Amino acid sequence: MSTWPTIARFIAAQGGAALVTLAQAQGSSPREVGARMVVAPDGTFTGTIGGGALEWGALAEAQTLLARQDGRVATQLDKALGPDLGQCCGGRVLLTIEKFGAADAAMIAALADAEQRQGIVTTIATSAPDGRLARRLAQGNEGRSPRPAYDVQSDGRVYERFGEEPSAFWLFGAGHVGRALAVALAPLPFAVTWIDTRPGAIPEAFPANVTAITQGDPVALLPRAPDGAFIAVMTHSHALDLDLVIAALQAHRFAYVGLIGSATKRARFTSAMHKMGIAADVVGKLVCPIGLTTIRDKAPAAIAASVAAQVLMVREQVQSVTERDSQIASDQVRHG
Repeated sequence: MSTWPTIARFIAAQGGAALVTLAQAQGSSPREVGARMVVAPDGTFTGTIGGGALEWGALAEAQTLLARQDGRVATQLDKALGPDLGQCCGGRVLLTIEKFGAADAAMIAALADAEQRQGIVTTIATSAPDGRLARRLAQGNEGRSPRPAYDVQSDGRVYERFGEEPSAFWLFGAGHVGRALAVALAPLPFAVTWIDTRPGAIPEAFPANVTAITQGDPVALLPRAPDGAFIAVMTHSHALDLDLVIAALQAHRFAYVGLIGSATKRARFTSAMHKMGIAADVVGKLVCPIGLTTIRDKAPAAIAASVAAQVLMVREQVQSVTERDSQIASDQVRHG
């Protein structure tokens, strides 16, 4: 969810917006600390703090705050999910709700611009007299170390991360499964480059997170994919599939190389690569069959859903390793 651009849009359209943030969580909760939603005066909202009674109550409280004329611009909800709301999560959460209006336009415009340009922004905030957080954009190395989306420091400062950097996903092929996968990835944190050079193969209308390439040699285009990209190969040609898979695996720089096909197709491809002298550990990184093998349904939409689930899992694993390594490096710099 784009937080500050959404707040700016709601203010322009309706004169106000409320930011609901899950600031603390103890025990089991439906979302993680830092989950947010933005609420407009008419009840329109984006984002989620977990749904259910907790979210319903937060929406009502946000609308009440937006309707107030007494100058109050912030409030908190401290809820035990079981006793207070009848939810079976069993935890306790603290929600902060902040109201913004036209008077905040300059501050919001700066944050919205930064989020739109950078994808991810970190702010450092202190509590203001009106109950809201007084935020400033982090500078230099202040925002580079991995942090949760809402992190309260011992000195009372709050580090917040807004936005999410989508992972590059290069999708080769616009057959039935390719089309279904492009749709399945639409609401997920992936920036999709969709390649099929057959005339009319890629439909004229496709999701906003997709960039279509309809001309050129697919194998020659592959080097344009950034380091860490996810590669999914499902073209109309087994020969092209093999060429793409070999090029992707030998690049040694992609987070995921998946190939649509059966175990038989995998065996044929791996045999061909072994005969070419490609190392076994390189060949072993090929994901084929693609998607979660526990889902047996072969309908295009089902395959797409299983692939989407699989790449989300891989994405989280990659992020965990990256954050761990970054934290180790940060600690080493701090301690000399």
